[in-house]
Amino acid sequence: MLSWLYPAARAGLFMLSPEDAHAATIAAMETGLYPRASRDDPPELAQDVMGLRFHNPIGIAAGFDKDARVPDAVLGMGCGFAEIGTITPKPQDGNAKPRVFRLVDDRAMINRLGFNNAGHAAALSRLQARASRGGIVGVNIGANKDAADRAADYVAGLKTFNHLASYFTVNISSPNTPGLRDLQAPAALDDLLSRLGAARADLEAQGLPRRPLVVKIAPDIAEADIPAIVERLVAHAVDAIAVSNTTLARPGLKDRNAREAGGLSGRPLFNRATAMLARVYQESKGAVPLIGIGGIDSPQAALAKIEAGATLLQLYTGLVYEGPGLIGAIKERLADAVRSAGATSLAGIRGRKAQEWAQRPLG
Repeated sequence: MLSWLYPAARAGLFMLSPEDAHAATIAAMETGLYPRASRDDPPELAQDVMGLRFHNPIGIAAGFDKDARVPDAVLGMGCGFAEIGTITPKPQDGNAKPRVFRLVDDRAMINRLGFNNAGHAAALSRLQARASRGGIVGVNIGANKDAADRAADYVAGLKTFNHLASYFTVNISSPNTPGLRDLQAPAALDDLLSRLGAARADLEAQGLPRRPLVVKIAPDIAEADIPAIVERLVAHAVDAIAVSNTTLARPGLKDRNAREAGGLSGRPLFNRATAMLARVYQESKGAVPLIGIGGIDSPQAALAKIEAGATLLQLYTGLVYEGPGLIGAIKERLADAVRSAGATSLAGIRGRKAQEWAQRPLG
């Protein structure tokens, strides 16, 4: 891989604003300028999840490839899956700039993007063009800020991309669309998942495939509310739960940008998100696959997510600071951990420290 070049590349990228650096990265990847995985994935990392065969558990979180511009490049870098979005039915500019901030002293980011994306039609065209290339490519669906019926926007996303998506992620946890997190309340969650379930049944009746459904929750859910939310997700038989999105909390930050409004990601989120992950793992009795997200910036952090109960992993901010070499380093560390435990797959180490993590405070 060309990951040894990243320190120099990062210096150049950090001279740009975060949003401009991201745009430059996506543009480079579209032209084929990105490091390729140099070796096959360790066999210990392969697993069947949600009816899909993952060669390794690593993906890049939604928000990186909002408009389905580089899913094949993400896969080519060595990720086991890609996820595009969050995508809304109508194009949306998002919030006013500046809206993304680096917290270098904290190895973190704050964003208040607000689901900026080019809408369903643009992503649909790109996904159709790459449909024959294979690989696991999920679609993260959301609602337009001005939608009168937000649940209808999620249903529209399901129907629009059902023939192309490997799975869907229902994003009801972004802090940057006013009122969106209200959909996590049990009654609202029931309504949304019931409507999505009915839409999936309609598609199946037409002879179309039933795609897995992942629900992405926030790390800021009150501890007392976790059991009820997990109970409703299990009752609706969701295929996986993504834990978690960015946080509105500001845990002991040092950087001068710490007071910016928006969702915090990166290293300061790790403890909260991992403790939340372990609680969800325990509440669901390990019966629902979990996608561990939040603060993964080292191989050890990735291993901790698996030990807390994660089946799959997604990272983003960690790549900003550590570069694409992090992907291969994580795979090596996870494979070593499986072998050291005398196991043959990640299932042998999954959740082995969930009790320890679940006892840690969410603050």
